Amino acid sequence: MKGLFFSSKKRHIVTTKIEHDCVLNSVRWLEKLGAKVTYLSVDEEGFVNLKELEKAITPDTLVVSIIHGNNEIGTIQDIEEIGKICQKKGVLFHTDACQSYTKTKIDVKKGLDLVTLNAHKIHGPKGIGALYVREGIKLEPLLHGGGHEKGLRSGTENTPGIVGFAMAVKLAKRKYVKKMERLRDRLIKGIEEIENVKLNGPRKKRLCNNVNFSFNNIEGEAIGSYLDSYGIASSTGSACSNLVEGPSHVLKAIGLTDLQANTSLRLSLSRENTKQEIDKTIKILKKVVKKLRWISAIK
Repeated sequence: MKGLFFSSKKRHIVTTKIEHDCVLNSVRWLEKLGAKVTYLSVDEEGFVNLKELEKAITPDTLVVSIIHGNNEIGTIQDIEEIGKICQKKGVLFHTDACQSYTKTKIDVKKGLDLVTLNAHKIHGPKGIGALYVREGIKLEPLLHGGGHEKGLRSGTENTPGIVGFAMAVKLAKRKYVKKMERLRDRLIKGIEEIENVKLNGPRKKRLCNNVNFSFNNIEGEAIGSYLDSYGIASSTGSACSNLVEGPSHVLKAIGLTDLQANTSLRLSLSRENTKQEIDKTIKILKKVVKKLRWISAIK
């Protein structure tokens, strides 16, 4: 985003209220330097209104940046349709595909100009990522030095990370996506057997490895702490956030109240999980929720 901004005279950026903080914090910083940013709202399932997107684009718009698969609620945007709108309007389209890469179809020939990827979301090493840049797009480098990466990013390449990323891509198979979808649906079905819960995000067009629920009258952090004692990892927001206070901006953007957002919990799974682990998680979660609601009732 910064490299694009510094290489162009256009000052307008269109993004959404449910982007990862890496995008939101970048455009907020660019606003201090004169950028004008439109933050698109989303519906209760996290989808962008394509008509509102089209209206938001102006002659001064440089780029539209919309996350493909949301890291908190799993919403998968229709990037092909978004790409068509951007091509029609003559603006660049960037998508953060870190969560969706290898889990759903991404065709860069269908309207995508820039695509952000990383390795650790697909069992690769941490600290390595990739940026697809369509030929002809100019980026101003943010790091200067030896002119590595064709002059776009100076600094000695992380060769082991690059090799590990490539191997992770090779190991990713469609059959694993189908497996994760089955496990995800099993987990959702089991959690919905608990009274007074709400699935956050869509049932369809959802990342194969993402589940997010609001438990309405008990805090997500409390549930997560109990699950952790059983060896079950969970998150109350973005796993990349560090010591962030307050409700998730993504959950707020889909219309949840502060109370509902604070009672939400995200569970992610992978191709290495088993049906037995899913069933164990459901069983323990039911037990934990029952206990916390009993404690809450006697206060």
